[in-house]
Amino acid sequence: MISHFNDLPLELLPLIVQYLLRPSHLAIACRVNRSFYTFSIPLLYERVFIYAWHKEGKAKVIKLFKTLADYPHLAKLVQQLGMGLLLFSFPPPSAMTSSAIRDFPKALQTEDYDLVLAACLDGIRNCVNLRACTWTRHGSLTSSVLSTLVECSRLQELEINGEHAGFYDPAILPRFTHLRKLSLIMPSAAVASMLLPWCKNTSGTLQYLSVICQSSPRINDEVVASIAPYVTNLEYIYFVGCPKLTHDGLWTLLSGNYKGVVGLGMEGLSTAFDMHAFSELCTHHNTLSRLRSITLTVDEHTALDEWQKSVLALLSHAPLQQFHISTVGGHVNHRLDDAFCAAVVSAHGSRITRFSVHRMRMTIDAIMDICRRCVVLEQLFIVVEQDDLDALGPCLAQAPKLRAVHINRPLDFGSEDVPKQSLDLILSIARQCRPTVRQFGFNTRVFQVDRNVHSNADGTTDVNVALSSYEIPEIPEQFLVVRT
Repeated sequence: MISHFNDLPLELLPLIVQYLLRPSHLAIACRVNRSFYTFSIPLLYERVFIYAWHKEGKAKVIKLFKTLADYPHLAKLVQQLGMGLLLFSFPPPSAMTSSAIRDFPKALQTEDYDLVLAACLDGIRNCVNLRACTWTRHGSLTSSVLSTLVECSRLQELEINGEHAGFYDPAILPRFTHLRKLSLIMPSAAVASMLLPWCKNTSGTLQYLSVICQSSPRINDEVVASIAPYVTNLEYIYFVGCPKLTHDGLWTLLSGNYKGVVGLGMEGLSTAFDMHAFSELCTHHNTLSRLRSITLTVDEHTALDEWQKSVLALLSHAPLQQFHISTVGGHVNHRLDDAFCAAVVSAHGSRITRFSVHRMRMTIDAIMDICRRCVVLEQLFIVVEQDDLDALGPCLAQAPKLRAVHINRPLDFGSEDVPKQSLDLILSIARQCRPTVRQFGFNTRVFQVDRNVHSNADGTTDVNVALSSYEIPEIPEQFLVVRT
């Protein structure tokens, strides 16, 4: 008896379509028949992201918001909206100049601008189940957009550009009173001043706070200490590029925490940050007893020997699962010490699922030790010298549960795209990995690892390993600034 796809029980269809990753594939599935449409359309609209590198991305943004405005039943399906990396600027029509007009898909007249903005706002209003919104493109966030997002009663996660000047009124921000997750990128002084009333208004719900600056002094010990009494439920805390934030300010934030943080990021903080003093405080009060993820950076002024001892002490009682470390900016002289790496693995190897190293050279011995003793390792991001690449395959083969690998060469070699000879070498390394590895990256490129089984005439099978384009819509983890 020959079975056909149509003979499958209908209840299996949702389990099948959830493996379709590309929106274009889901869109095709929606057009198969009514049953496919029923189960595919929620997945197609559940997470909507448009990035700057998407072909005709700006035109797609306009079409998207017109669709959400005109078809409320589709807008109701949207739970995550990510327009931040691309959405064209919305300056007041009277302020448009020739350079501003070039940010638009076409040279919009005032009436066209009004129509696009109206569709945008109507589309957002129709997203009644919106849970998370990312809107980070500088100049694209306006007071009208913010005020409309405030009306989304189920919104729990917000990531925005904090440079408000001429675009939105920072006084609107504290009106988001039910946020669970808040991410600010490059906050202006006025936006930074809103952190205190904003944290007061979200004190009962806020669990995640990340602030990404670019060497700005606006987030300092005083600002962090002022919000500390109102963010006692935080479980994830990330500060990036805040050169006026020291161990004193961060300790004030952690010391009043009720549950203890699960994720902590300290990247590019003050050169006066005393890791030894911070470690002693946290260890004495058992502050990091729930910590599962940590992100650290070192700079050219860091005395590595003492710093590494303090970090090991800091993490001594943490149930660590994810370890991230890098240098600040373009500094490339530091190496990840083998003994330090081994100590991290000895203390936490039985739990570590991600070991991430950026802009710090590693030895092949350290990589082998990580792969061999981190028995549940799933993600490995490493910096490898060109001469060590040939020895990398056998190391990776030691990791039984490894799913994703990303290799960077030291920054002083540049981060250009993958040349043909390197691509062949990457494929050779991927073929030596275990079948669990499904994602492989090198410098700026990320590939999917495909394994195709072929049956031979004699009854044996061969597995052909190949690299194909990365299909998952979201940005790969290794390229994110804040890692959780």
